[in-house]
Amino acid sequence: MLDGKGFDSWAYQYDDNVRQTDEKGAYPFAGYAEVLKLIEDRVLAAGPSDVFDAGFGTGILTKRLYDAGCRIWGQDYSKTMLQIAQEKMPDAVLCFGDLGLSLEPAILAQRYDFVVVTYALHHFTLEEKCVLLRRLQLCLKPGGTILIGDIAFADADDEAACRARFAEEWDDDEIYMHFDEMKRYFPGITYEKISHCCGLFTLR
Repeated sequence: MLDGKGFDSWAYQYDDNVRQTDEKGAYPFAGYAEVLKLIEDRVLAAGPSDVFDAGFGTGILTKRLYDAGCRIWGQDYSKTMLQIAQEKMPDAVLCFGDLGLSLEPAILAQRYDFVVVTYALHHFTLEEKCVLLRRLQLCLKPGGTILIGDIAFADADDEAACRARFAEEWDDDEIYMHFDEMKRYFPGITYEKISHCCGLFTLR
C-alpha cells in the first residue's frame, strides 16, 4: 500500500496511468471518469458551494469545481500532489496532512456544503473509514452531503467476482468498501454501482 512518499513518486504519472486503465475498463480504475463526473454534476447542481476534498491528489475533480466557482479546501498527504493541485487552483486552501490521523485546523475551521472523497478510503481499515467518515460528517453544514467515489462493491460476493476476473492485478493490501458493511455503520448511506470495480456512496 502506498504512503505519502509513494504518491509523491507517482504524482506526475498518476493522471495518465489512471486514464489509461479506465479506458481499458480494467481494475482498479474502470469507471473512474464516470464516477468523478457524477460527483461533479451533483455538486454543481447546487450552485457555487463550499467544498472540502479529502484526499484531493492532483486535483482532477476539484479543479473542475474550482473553475465552476466553488470555494475549495483540501487535505492530502502527498506534498508533490499538493503542489500540483495548488498550481491548478491558486486560491484553494490546500493542507498537508494524513487524513487517518487528523483533520488540519484550517479544515476544521470551516463547514462545507459538500465533502468529496475520491479513491482515498481504500487505504484505510474499516474502523479507520468509520472514524474518518464520522469526522467528516461533523464538517458538514446543515443539509450537507458527503460524496465518496472509490473502488467499492455491493458485498463480499461482488468483490470476489471482480477479484477472480483480475486475479493477476489484484492488490491484496487495499481494503475496499462494501455497501452492505457500510450500511451497518451508517444506515442512511446509499450506493450506486458504476463499474465492476467502483461505485458512488452518498452520506448526509
